[in-house]
Amino acid sequence: ANLSLREIAREMQMASSAMYRYFDSRDQLLTELIVENYDNIADAVEKADAKCARDDIRSRWMAMAESLRTWALRHPSDYGLIFGTPVPGYAAPPDTVDPGKRYTNVLLRLLADAHAAGYVATIDVPATKGIAKEYKHVRSNLNLSLPDEMLLAGLAAWAAMFGAISFELFGHVDQVFVNPGIHYSALAHMLGEQVLGLS
Repeated sequence: ANLSLREIAREMQMASSAMYRYFDSRDQLLTELIVENYDNIADAVEKADAKCARDDIRSRWMAMAESLRTWALRHPSDYGLIFGTPVPGYAAPPDTVDPGKRYTNVLLRLLADAHAAGYVATIDVPATKGIAKEYKHVRSNLNLSLPDEMLLAGLAAWAAMFGAISFELFGHVDQVFVNPGIHYSALAHMLGEQVLGLS
């Protein structure tokens, strides 16, 4: 369904005219909320990473993985706004780009540190047509010097984490697990040890 500033005002028990004193449009309000939530999830991941020793790659990975899930479960609506179904008619402006990169940049720094420390991804990059060119573009775009194997492993692991969180948050595993958190931790361990080559 379409989302209007009037509907938002009603949910907040405010007059719609009062909302327009703060925001010119629904899209401006959405942008502010999206940026705030990107910053909040990035703060959580950065804080978790900062608590670990820089050379303890495995602990850093687990801390980041757990912080993602913890934040999502505490803020399901906020998570849904930035990772759920797009709001019809809303196109995110450039203002959201840098905030949207922050939480991923923590992962990229971890991958760079793992690679520098001699960790090697335990996968081979499939000989898919154009994949080398694609990862060359990723390295250039993100200013990275990681090998293709580490890029593929890291991005696949990151996607798996968000997939597991979304499945849990949106009720897709309610009848599957008694405690989804146990499965999530096992998944994070597996990804860290097998996919990223961490010990």
